[in-house]
Amino acid sequence: MTIYFYTDREPLYGCFSNFSKHGFVMDKLWWNTTEHYFQAQKFINTPYLEQIRSVNTPNDAAKMGRKRTLPLRPDWESVKDEIMLRAVLCKFQIHIDIREILLGTGDEEIIENAPNDYYWGCGKDGTGKNQLGLTLMQVRGILRENS
Repeated sequence: MTIYFYTDREPLYGCFSNFSKHGFVMDKLWWNTTEHYFQAQKFINTPYLEQIRSVNTPNDAAKMGRKRTLPLRPDWESVKDEIMLRAVLCKFQIHIDIREILLGTGDEEIIENAPNDYYWGCGKDGTGKNQLGLTLMQVRGILRENS
């Protein structure tokens, strides 16, 4: 069986979404969601990082992070997967309830069913890279090793 998820409003696997309200401390700062953290990292060492960190919703953080009025950090393409891994791992280490949900998926494939995202999700036609799903499966393996 394959596990598909997309929004944070899904009853069981909504916690896999970067929009799920499972905050954590990373880099000595509180982050409301992994989306806040991920988007802010595009603008490290700029005032825009704090602006993204402090917005109310993950949707607002995503919109701000996707604006191209400010230049992305030069190494973004080479560090974004590692940044996502660190954030997702931290989220699932801190929140025991969702860690159990992730571990409870066994060896099932996890796919972010994001129709408009061919990098983090599977895309409309299923040909996307599904990098968020791959990250969740990697985190699941790390959590297993450490338990």
